[in-house]
Amino acid sequence: MFVEEIKNSPKGKVKYISTLIRETYRHQGKVKHRTLANISKLPAHYIEQIKRIISREEICLIDRETIRSEESREYGASYAVVETIRNLGLDRIIYSRKEQWREDVVAMIAGRVVYQGSKLSLANLYKDTALWQLCGHKTDSRPDVEKHCYDVLDRLLDSQSRIQKALVERHLTDGCLILYDITSCWFEGRYEESELVAFGRSRDMKRGHEQIAIGLLTDKAGRPVVVEVFKGNTSDQTTVLGQARKLMERYGIKEIIFAGDRGMLTPKRIIEVNEIGFKTLTALTHPQIIELLERKVIQPGLFDIQNIVQLIDPDNPSVRYMLCKNPFTEQQEKEKRAGLIERTVKEMEKIAGRKKKSPDNRLCASVGKILARYKVGKFFQWEVKEGRLKFSLSQEKIQREEQFDGCYIIRTDVEEKTMNAKEIVDGYRSLTGVEKAFRNLKTVSLEIRPVYHHLDERIRAHVFLCMLAYYVQWHMCQKLLPLFENAGKGKNRQWSLPIVLERLKSIRIEKNIIEGVALEIKTTPDKEQQYLLDLLGVKSLS
Repeated sequence: MFVEEIKNSPKGKVKYISTLIRETYRHQGKVKHRTLANISKLPAHYIEQIKRIISREEICLIDRETIRSEESREYGASYAVVETIRNLGLDRIIYSRKEQWREDVVAMIAGRVVYQGSKLSLANLYKDTALWQLCGHKTDSRPDVEKHCYDVLDRLLDSQSRIQKALVERHLTDGCLILYDITSCWFEGRYEESELVAFGRSRDMKRGHEQIAIGLLTDKAGRPVVVEVFKGNTSDQTTVLGQARKLMERYGIKEIIFAGDRGMLTPKRIIEVNEIGFKTLTALTHPQIIELLERKVIQPGLFDIQNIVQLIDPDNPSVRYMLCKNPFTEQQEKEKRAGLIERTVKEMEKIAGRKKKSPDNRLCASVGKILARYKVGKFFQWEVKEGRLKFSLSQEKIQREEQFDGCYIIRTDVEEKTMNAKEIVDGYRSLTGVEKAFRNLKTVSLEIRPVYHHLDERIRAHVFLCMLAYYVQWHMCQKLLPLFENAGKGKNRQWSLPIVLERLKSIRIEKNIIEGVALEIKTTPDKEQQYLLDLLGVKSLS
């Protein structure tokens, strides 16, 4: 059996070529040929393969030189996040019908989790990720940034109140505990036309930068439900009443336990929140603890590491105090105070040891700067007289302060039948969930900043988009808890969400050319990747 090409060349001009599969046989002692098949219409690379098979030139049916990979796009991480969004029903909360603008929101939420960066950079990744393809865009078609990102952000912002109401209805109920905190996000550049971006007290310790303030409401588990952007110079406590009223009037919550840190729920704000029917849970500031000590409501010896001591305020029986002590914080506060005092003493000794006298007013100014820098002036007794500084440490005041190292008091007006002492303490400690949310929003995990938008409405939409991305990330972390709990600690820690996403990113779509035929192949997940997908509830990489 062999392949034969027969050329029809009338008058020396080749008009066509017939490619035949033929065999040789003997008949009555003569060698003859017969045609088994005409393969002229097959593609050339198929004919080449048939020739190799018949001639048995190679065991491999495909010439390796004819195989090449032309494209490779990330698939696994984007697919896992998009599927998580759909499994949570977040896409249907954003909009009930499957329209392209909703799919673009899904793409930007997933892109914030997987890639971070600007909307423009996400659009420019269309050749390197299947994310846009998963959300309804054609392969190798670049999304229009204005149409598929910026216009979509405007529509998302218009839907913010409705979306947040759906999240509140899903995760909050009357009488539940909610956590509230506020942070800031600093900006670079000029924002002269912005009413939001302004100088204020930086919670990031970024002096000299304008900023916005961001208030976040979560449920007791730290799951975000409501976010709002405030002007950069907004004080934390001034936002409390507005958030409480929003929960009541806009989202229909009639009873709630409003938890915030000691700088948020001041006595005045507690009264305001109580007046609309909400209960409060917070911690006392140091001056408030001293005030209780002077009223003899508490004593230093009542603070216990092992047990929570509960007291009722004699002047206000509806208020309970939970006395707690943290041994780790106790050690940290002692070491910090000792270090600050030591540095202050060294600076003061330099001034006191000067051989040349200085004017009293200049010496006083120098001492004032030192005490303002280290903030331990209450432990020093000092005087300037005739150009000389004399000072001493008050050991009595230091010892009195040390009695409260690691001590904190949680205040609440929630009835004991609703929450016992342990539940109150656990509720206050849950505020770390909001702090964790802010860390994820503001750092490498989701990168709320740098903010590339200059219009106030776009800034609001960007922050809301980041909150939705954290909502998805929070649920992913909950599903991955079995993995994280066994991930090791310190230098032996193996797993985190960024590492999970990196492992899934290596599941890719490859465009391979084999003998001139283009084939799109998805990488088969290995055993570890499949385990990650199973934890996330992603059933198949379809």
